[in-house]
Amino acid sequence: MASKPSTTTFGDALNAQPVKPVQWAIVAVCMLVLVCDGIDLQLLGVVAPRVMEAFDVSRSTFGIAMMAALIGFGLGGWGGGWLGDAIGRRWTLVIAALVFSLGTIAAATSESVWTMAWWRLFAGLGFGGAYANALAMAGEWLPDRWRPVAVSTLAVGTPIGGTIVGWIGPDLEAAYGWEGTFVIFGLATLLVVVAVGIVLRDSPSFLLARGRADQAQKNARMVLDDDVQLAADRHHTDSEGGPQIGVLHRSNFRLNLGIGIAFAASTLVAYGILSWGTTFLTAEDFTLNQAGEAVALAGISSMIGSILVGIVMRRFGSKLVMAVLSATMVVWMLAIGFTIEDLPPLLDDETRNNVTWLVGLSGFAFSASIAGMYVMMTHGYPPSCRSGGIGFGIFMSRVGAVSATGLGGALLDFGGDSVWPFFGTLAAASVLVSAAAFVVDRHVPPLRENG
Repeated sequence: MASKPSTTTFGDALNAQPVKPVQWAIVAVCMLVLVCDGIDLQLLGVVAPRVMEAFDVSRSTFGIAMMAALIGFGLGGWGGGWLGDAIGRRWTLVIAALVFSLGTIAAATSESVWTMAWWRLFAGLGFGGAYANALAMAGEWLPDRWRPVAVSTLAVGTPIGGTIVGWIGPDLEAAYGWEGTFVIFGLATLLVVVAVGIVLRDSPSFLLARGRADQAQKNARMVLDDDVQLAADRHHTDSEGGPQIGVLHRSNFRLNLGIGIAFAASTLVAYGILSWGTTFLTAEDFTLNQAGEAVALAGISSMIGSILVGIVMRRFGSKLVMAVLSATMVVWMLAIGFTIEDLPPLLDDETRNNVTWLVGLSGFAFSASIAGMYVMMTHGYPPSCRSGGIGFGIFMSRVGAVSATGLGGALLDFGGDSVWPFFGTLAAASVLVSAAAFVVDRHVPPLRENG
């Protein structure tokens, strides 16, 4: 008589075996989605001078269109996350990719700031929905030992997309106009929908949380070596009805509170530096190109920090890492503030280079904190509401981004010749990032030593 297969959770089964090529293929497609997400998200910024010229509007008026994608991203993150928990990550990613690709194509028909803003808002819903579900899906198909570094690496997919469009966007605009550039990138993104449909499948952890045991067993056979009977992972829930809970369930209260505060605070710092860096540097004897070098360096250091934080967090745990990152950000913002405050009217090359590196390397800390919170959310939220939880974090990140974009100029104006109102606010926000360490009650555990 054949013995019954053993019973285990899908996560425990993954932890007990090597990672298969199909799992890396799933991660690769999720990365492709996020790279395309970044291409379409950053496209307007690259061709903005030509669009403003076509619309005959000022930079302040055009800011309405620039802001629309950020707002849509936040709303799409939460709404798309909820949809991913309701109907599955796979089909939500299909919908999200369709939305941001079609929204990008439609933006080519814009004849005014308001129509452009509408289409950017619409596309932004897809940007946010894709981000939340791609991170959730990739994390659910990987064992614990790989999840932190994979999720933190995926977090740089959008910046990579922005870098790609920065390289080739101007040449496409010169050849086909800004309208043709939107159409080309939008059509290219439609190919991602095909890749999502062919390669991606909802994880057994998610399917079990939704009560779809037969489909969970079928999908598990794609990667598991042994025939096991899968059990649902209750995963941090005190729900009497089992693991199927929502983002706002009482068991998620401290996770929601800590992530919400820390995410808004960290993106306020990030967008404060990235959005207003050229402004506060050009006021201190920097040319626009020299100031741009500092902001570009911040973008590069951001990618490095995002990738490395997953490795460090897996080794030392998320509580210690987030506490250290918060303290580092406080010191760094104060250091930049003191340095710029004491600059002479005319700068020598050495002083200018020192400031460039000081501002540029700040990206390492604030992007590491942002990527680290994605790792924490992927670990902390149960499968039944993981996309929604990540979407909530994305929504709160947009609160910080919009606040920095809207209030940064006012803080610099308020200070007059002093940058302290601006950098004092960024330092205070950096303190609040520690909520991810001390308010959150679910942390990625440190890697235990053998023996």
